[in-house]
Amino acid sequence: MAQLKCENVTLGYDGKAIVKDLNFSVNAGDYLCIVGENGSGKSTLMRTILGLQAPLKGTIQTGDGLKANEIGYLPQQTLTQRDFPASVMEIVMSGFQGNCGLRPFYNKQEKLLAAQNIQKMGISSLTKRCYRELSGGQQQRVLLARALCATRKILLLDEPVSGLDPKGTAEMYQRISDLNHEDQITVIMISHDIAATLQYATHILHIGKNVFWGTKRDYLKSETGKMFSEWKGGGEE
Repeated sequence: MAQLKCENVTLGYDGKAIVKDLNFSVNAGDYLCIVGENGSGKSTLMRTILGLQAPLKGTIQTGDGLKANEIGYLPQQTLTQRDFPASVMEIVMSGFQGNCGLRPFYNKQEKLLAAQNIQKMGISSLTKRCYRELSGGQQQRVLLARALCATRKILLLDEPVSGLDPKGTAEMYQRISDLNHEDQITVIMISHDIAATLQYATHILHIGKNVFWGTKRDYLKSETGKMFSEWKGGGEE
C-alpha cells in the first residue's frame, strides 16, 4: 500500500491550473525526485501534499500507516529565515510542535529524540549556538534535524542544497541518502540538480509541459528524460 497517492490532481491558484490530472504514488523507502522547468508547479505540488493549499481537482491520500502530521518538511530558506535569532536546539525542538497539542512544553522522549537527530546530523557541538551565526551547510543540517523530529517515515525536501558550496552540497546529499537507506525514510525531493537526481533517485516525477512518473531507469529511456537531461547538462537553469 502506498504511503502517498495522488489521483487526478490538478494544481494551481485562483482557479488557474498549472498542472492537470497528475497521477503518482510513493511507497515506503522510495526516493522520489521531482524535476521540471521553473514555474512548472513543483513547489505548488509540495505545498499541496502538506495541506497548505487545496488541489483544484483530485485527491491526495496518505496510507500505509502514515498520518498527515507525520510528514517532515525542509522548505527553501529565505534570507529572513537564515537570520532567525534562536539557538540550534530551539530550532530543532520546534519540529515537535505539530504533535504537542495543548502541551506548553516538550516531554522527555521528544528531548531525547531531538538529541539523537542532532547527533545524526553531526551538529552536537552546535546545540547552544545561535542559528543565524552558522554556515549555510550547518543551517541546512539543523533544519533537516528539525524535519526528522516531525517524522520517522517521510521527508519532503524543497531544493535542500540551494546556496550551498560543493562540500556542503555533497554532505547534504550523503546525509539524505543515509536516511533513505539506513533509516528507511521515504524521500520526496524537488531538485534542479540532474546529476544528483540520477545518482540518488529510485523514481522520478517530471512535471510541466510533459509529465512523467516512473522509475529512474524508465525515465532515462523516455523522450522527456532524454530531452531534460540534455538540456540541464548544457548548463541551462
